[in-house]
Amino acid sequence: MPRLRLNADMGESLGPWVMGRDAEVMPYVDLANVACGFHASDPDVMRRTLRLAAEHGVTVGAHPAYPDLVGFGRRSLACSPSEIENLVLYQVGALAGVGRAEGVTLGYVKPHGALYNDMVRDRDTLAAVMRAVAAYDPALPLMVMATRDTESMRELARREGVTLWFEAFADRAYDGHGRLVSRREPGAVHHDPDVIVDQARRIASGAPLTASDGSELVLEADTLCVHGDNPESIAAVKAIRQALQALEAAS
Repeated sequence: MPRLRLNADMGESLGPWVMGRDAEVMPYVDLANVACGFHASDPDVMRRTLRLAAEHGVTVGAHPAYPDLVGFGRRSLACSPSEIENLVLYQVGALAGVGRAEGVTLGYVKPHGALYNDMVRDRDTLAAVMRAVAAYDPALPLMVMATRDTESMRELARREGVTLWFEAFADRAYDGHGRLVSRREPGAVHHDPDVIVDQARRIASGAPLTASDGSELVLEADTLCVHGDNPESIAAVKAIRQALQALEAAS
């Protein structure tokens, strides 16, 4: 069974506002998606987060977003494809510059929030993000959502010369297309640790999930997103790591 790498959003504090529990989550993940200043973070937070990742041997990815600090990057903005390409390139370059000072090289790019979701729905948005990644470094993987049918994304990535990493979520509900249920809908986010760990096991082993329409959904994923905003979620991250290690040992 291929190893399913754990990733988490990191470095999303801003000035005196503390978001997440990065120091507690970092030891249990493989990949850290570090905010680049447009939806959260600032230069001080970025540098501290890169230093923390380096201490734990965690691979760092840029986590660019729409320029939406007030909405935490969760609102779609009317940006043209060229604007999206440039704002992603700007943020990747900013984090890479800070990383250079810390001896940290970027390992991938994972867009955040509304930009991430818009990539699934809109081919022009996805192509713009791919062009930004390819312009910076065509060897840098782009993390995208694992859905029921990924062939159109794979085809576009081949055309743009970009490698894709497909991502699934342990603590989110999926609709019949294999997309995330909107946070505005009840039940969109799982809070029960047993449910979260079970979903992680199913994704890692290729077992089907039950989508919101009742259909079976199998997701082919390279990486699993986890969150660590409170003590309960930290416990869930630890349990997911233990569950995946048990699956790997048994395979």
